[in-house]
Amino acid sequence: MIGVQDSKTLYSLLTSDERSLDDIFSDFTSKFPPTNQFNVCCSLAIILENKKMLKPTQRLVAFAVLYQAYSKQPSANPFIPFLINAASDDAAEKTERAFILQLLGSGDNGSRELFKHSATDYITGFDPSLHVLVQREQLQKQYCARVGTERYVCLFRNASVNNAIPDPDLPRGCDANSPELEMVPAGGKERVGFGDRDGSVTGLLQNLSLEGLEPQWIRPLVWLSPDNNHELLWDYAMCADTSRGAEVRDLIAKALKGPLAPAQQERVLVELAKDPKLVYHCGLSPVKLPELVEHNPLIAVEILIKLIHSTEIGDYFKVLVNMDMSLHSMEVVNRLTTAVNLPTEFVHMYITNCISSCENITDKYMQNRLVRLVCVFLQSLIRNNIINVKDLFIEVQAFCIEFSRIREAAGLFRLLKSLE
Repeated sequence: MIGVQDSKTLYSLLTSDERSLDDIFSDFTSKFPPTNQFNVCCSLAIILENKKMLKPTQRLVAFAVLYQAYSKQPSANPFIPFLINAASDDAAEKTERAFILQLLGSGDNGSRELFKHSATDYITGFDPSLHVLVQREQLQKQYCARVGTERYVCLFRNASVNNAIPDPDLPRGCDANSPELEMVPAGGKERVGFGDRDGSVTGLLQNLSLEGLEPQWIRPLVWLSPDNNHELLWDYAMCADTSRGAEVRDLIAKALKGPLAPAQQERVLVELAKDPKLVYHCGLSPVKLPELVEHNPLIAVEILIKLIHSTEIGDYFKVLVNMDMSLHSMEVVNRLTTAVNLPTEFVHMYITNCISSCENITDKYMQNRLVRLVCVFLQSLIRNNIINVKDLFIEVQAFCIEFSRIREAAGLFRLLKSLE
């Protein structure tokens, strides 16, 4: 919809959140001719649909531009319905909703003061007690003269893919303000701006379209001449012996309640080794993982190793990193690090949680015991080159200094110094 230079110019205006809104809009009108302003505003609206694309201050600037672009003829503003939806979005920040409501009422003389301030000043000085948020129905009645009816709606609109979708290779919990932002244009073959928020947003602005990615209408001509030549397929799993799977499920259920006998534990490990797919039908879910780790850590390790390439492994890692720290949980993580390649983010987060657990425990005896366990665990990871100590050097060094009275912490500190 807009070119390379226009996308860079537009993004530079969005990042000018320290300037007053009046100054930003003056630059907008001087750099974008009236014939191109609608395309630019459409691009802004599409970017705003994804709440993680822009920072909070940049979003306020974008909303202000959408309103000010048609401030001389408010009744002709095609983005009023979009602003009303954003102002009544319960999932949005209260600061953003209140700002949009002030925009919609900025025709009043008292509200013109809004544009003399910057977006940063607005967020900094925002007082929630001074603002009352209204519901969508009330806004639609209040601005019904400006809300036009949509003349044409494509039948496939609800089935269309958004213009920009999150990169599936990045973790779901990525901070919206982090510079490590990557979005992919729908239907695009290449990623845009990995690790570079500026490059991501400007790249998407050049690849967005108003329609999104909709399914094509294809006439099912094959239905007019159906093929009746069917081939029978034999189900070789029919009448297969499922007793082994039932036995393993029963043993896993017992393993969640207490330690299994050595013979029972060996039976589970042997059956899992014979049939790798059995791990998907053994009755273990991420929620039940902490009980298995505490009572039968070796079985937990074996199951996690076989699930390492499954789509649900992230849920298991999330539970493992957030469960209470113990000898068995560290044993499971330590064995996993030597058996498979674990995500670096998971290992770092687990170490951080271990350190935090040691610092927050009040019982001195238990604290000393946990500190010794963590020190031995960290020394094992460092000596086996599982982690790059430089990534956690400051955090681990502070941990060693805090508990330097403990022999294992002092030994870990000397190991860190030898690696400098």
